[in-house]
Amino acid sequence: MHRELRAALGCFATGVTVVTGLASNGTPFGLTVNSFSSVSLEPPLVLWSLRAGSLLAPHFAVGTRFAVNVLGASQQSIAQQFASASIDRFAGVAWRPCARGLPHIDHAIAYFDCRLTAVHAAGDHQLFVGRVEHFAASGGDPLLFMSGRYATAASAPPPA
Repeated sequence: MHRELRAALGCFATGVTVVTGLASNGTPFGLTVNSFSSVSLEPPLVLWSLRAGSLLAPHFAVGTRFAVNVLGASQQSIAQQFASASIDRFAGVAWRPCARGLPHIDHAIAYFDCRLTAVHAAGDHQLFVGRVEHFAASGGDPLLFMSGRYATAASAPPPA
């Protein structure tokens, strides 16, 4: 059943983001996330999810800040790097700290700087809800994930 459910869920194309933050010692960290979603405009809230057993989960505590970097169609290699088990996911990736110090990936098509307001257990994942404190969008074609692979709007595979 898991494989069939995964295939059915894969029919829904999602955008690809890299969620970044700073560890307590100031070291940047990040991971690829395709579960990003808007929740509310008033107040401005977004959410994303992370496997409960992830080694990065302890970095996210209520009150901490994180940035959501929405990747463009040409940034598949960045998505793959931040999805890997690599120790230094930032190696060779162009980024800069924003005014709040959070890592912004260069050429991302949008950024959302957030303060974590809630964490909810949900099955084998945790849901992270953040209040948007600052955002910017430069536009461009988004990188998508569908049917277990990266795609663009022009290359998205037809439903199976």
